[in-house]
Amino acid sequence: MEPDAPKPKLPVVDQVSSGGVAYRKGDAGVEVALISVGQPAHWQLPKGIVDPGETPEITAVREVQEETGISTELIKKLETIEYWYVGNKGQQRVRFHKFVHFFLLAYSSGDLGKHDWEVNEARWVSIQEAEELLAFKSERQVVAKAALLIKSFNKV
Repeated sequence: MEPDAPKPKLPVVDQVSSGGVAYRKGDAGVEVALISVGQPAHWQLPKGIVDPGETPEITAVREVQEETGISTELIKKLETIEYWYVGNKGQQRVRFHKFVHFFLLAYSSGDLGKHDWEVNEARWVSIQEAEELLAFKSERQVVAKAALLIKSFNKV
């Protein structure tokens, strides 16, 4: 019996996104804005592709505004996470090497009900609840890092 031929390697495409942990002080302490996306729905931090000519910082503020409906002020870079996934680029199957820059963003104005069509729901949740709701471990770790940083600023 002949061994299976090796599968052809997929082309690798680098992909850079940016987003953030948008927070505010609520009645119950620090709250962060999460978005529900997809079917089945899952909770994640708002983020999106860095457009040509944009910096990750500009993208983070823009994507948070588009996906949540709120305006924010950039405070500080939190972390860059990296992962791989397989998907389509046009008609071609590729292996994406993804980098996501996350920033801490302070709420300044806006309404979560004004999120864009890509989002099922945007919601303020306590920072502790966010760590439980988020679908991805890497994003839970980003929120935990944000919680420590916010606590150091505000002595919350």
